Amino acid sequence: MATLKDRLRTDLTTAMKARDEVRSSTLRMVLTAITNAEVAGKSARELSDDEVVGVLSSEGKKRREAATAFDDGGRAEMAAKERAEAAVIADYLPEQLTTEEIAELVRAAVEQTGAAGEGMRAMGKVMGVVQPQVKGRADGGAVAAEVRRQLG
Repeated sequence: MATLKDRLRTDLTTAMKARDEVRSSTLRMVLTAITNAEVAGKSARELSDDEVVGVLSSEGKKRREAATAFDDGGRAEMAAKERAEAAVIADYLPEQLTTEEIAELVRAAVEQTGAAGEGMRAMGKVMGVVQPQVKGRADGGAVAAEVRRQLG
């Protein structure tokens, strides 16, 4: 079975043949980030698909944050480039959760941990339960905001 990394490599070749600059440069950057993650640490290893999704998520987040920074700095062209790269990366991420789905997962976690009424002290406990369920499928900031809302 082909791994996510194999799919990224195949799509890079296709993008290069199609002369799709944005897609090929983005996939090159992502594959470099994956390689860097594989050689980081004590010994080189192959990343699992879940770990590759983690790398993709953080690369996507970097692009979104950069786009916002460029917008704030009045550099619309650069912001558009970052957004285009984020869109390419999003193609390889699992479908993102809706606000309602995040709220439901958080509600279940609050119930499961018995954190209701404990206030913000229970934040870590609830996040610990929710985080593995939303990995790669939701922005951590959005999840944390929902946990705060429900515990607050």
